[in-house]
Amino acid sequence: MSVHDKSVAELRHLLENGETTSVTITTEFLNRIEADSKKEDRSNSFIEVYKEEALEFAGEADKRTQNGERTPFLGIPVALKDNLNLKGHPTTCGSRILEGYKATFSSSAVRKLEEQGAVFIGKTNMDEFAMGSSNETSAYGPARNPVDRERIPGGSSGGSAAAVAAALAPIALGSDTGGSIRQPAGLCGVVGLKPTYGRVSRYGLVAFASSLDQIGPLARTVEDSASMLGAIAGLDPHDSTTAEEPVPDYLARINDGVAGMKIGVPEEYFTSGLDPQIEAQVRKGIETLKEQGAEIVDISLPMAEYAVAVYYVVATAEASSNLARFDGIRYGRRARDASDLLSVFTRSRDEGFGSEVKRRILLGTYVLSSGYYDAYYLKALQARTLIRKDFEDAFAKVDTIVAPVTPTAAFKIGEKVDDPIAMYLSDIYTISANLAGIPGLSVPCGRTKKGLPVGIQLFAPHFAEATLFKTGQCLEKNL
Repeated sequence: MSVHDKSVAELRHLLENGETTSVTITTEFLNRIEADSKKEDRSNSFIEVYKEEALEFAGEADKRTQNGERTPFLGIPVALKDNLNLKGHPTTCGSRILEGYKATFSSSAVRKLEEQGAVFIGKTNMDEFAMGSSNETSAYGPARNPVDRERIPGGSSGGSAAAVAAALAPIALGSDTGGSIRQPAGLCGVVGLKPTYGRVSRYGLVAFASSLDQIGPLARTVEDSASMLGAIAGLDPHDSTTAEEPVPDYLARINDGVAGMKIGVPEEYFTSGLDPQIEAQVRKGIETLKEQGAEIVDISLPMAEYAVAVYYVVATAEASSNLARFDGIRYGRRARDASDLLSVFTRSRDEGFGSEVKRRILLGTYVLSSGYYDAYYLKALQARTLIRKDFEDAFAKVDTIVAPVTPTAAFKIGEKVDDPIAMYLSDIYTISANLAGIPGLSVPCGRTKKGLPVGIQLFAPHFAEATLFKTGQCLEKNL
């Protein structure tokens, strides 16, 4: 019996009924990863694969299952984005500067899955330090979209999205700073969730922009996404930004439907620049929600047009500060034959960082510098507050908001690599959720004429992920 096409929920059912074993499941996924790696147009979704260790942990999971233990991810293979620490394994963040570094502890999200008995099968490819929208800035080369291997899978969690879409893993973890889970999910045709800021601990996640980053799942189904959030969410003493908000049972009302709900459609997300084929599929999703009993309400998010500018000031400022720790002294790559301390620092960073990371460090340093802090960074923080207020005003009228995930379908590898502005605009519909700290969910909603996946995006108020899941479940069942 083949299991690679099963959801996590289906795999759990098979395991608990004794119809298969974790060793069997893990072996099938490992074999698929190996077969994919030998192809000329391989997906390149994994940076590292833990074959022997994964099978060992799968064997332990089978013993726990036989002893009557039941947890949502016991014996389930999980792929991890390579900016999440797994103790004893390299964490490279898709960058040369972290060559040779092995994590001395597991991130809190990973540790929670370890305790449940999840089987980690490897680390997935990503844009360097999560800075990118196409997975082309990775020091290990771009991951490829399984739907069309000449095209990008999106970024920065492109490897995780590609792994799930290609059935190389049943589920994966990624991180979302400005759309880095939802955008690749939309482009690869899988489900992607960015939780509320503070819902999941960032401890052990290598920081890009600390006030924006959030860990979340890329999955085959909305149900699997909900299960994963339930497994990794909650207060963490290691992360002071995690909330004391109780973690609900996200599956309890996932099939309640949308009857009686008010769904907001922001006019600013349906303007010029949106591919007509994308709009048509998203409109079809909106119509589906209406047919299922939701009331569609036209709303406005007037500050949305400033989101990209605000994001690239705030994110680069925080990145320049966070990446100062990578200096060739304490860990990672160190330049050879450097004559003094300063040259060790400058040459290690020059050799270790790619061009996109250097660009963002320079931008961030500039906006934080004397004479420019008030003009750029302070103004961006003020505008961020107004963006958040836009959403608060909107959620006073509606339960959830629906929008496209991306303005276009997946573009070809190399098509926009020399045009940073065009690349930055790939995240125009996802960035606002990170600036406001609200949760966002990407659900597949159709295909273009060329067969490329299209995603529909849902927003909800802080800590209202349950609303996203029942709305997404409705779309998944009826589209």
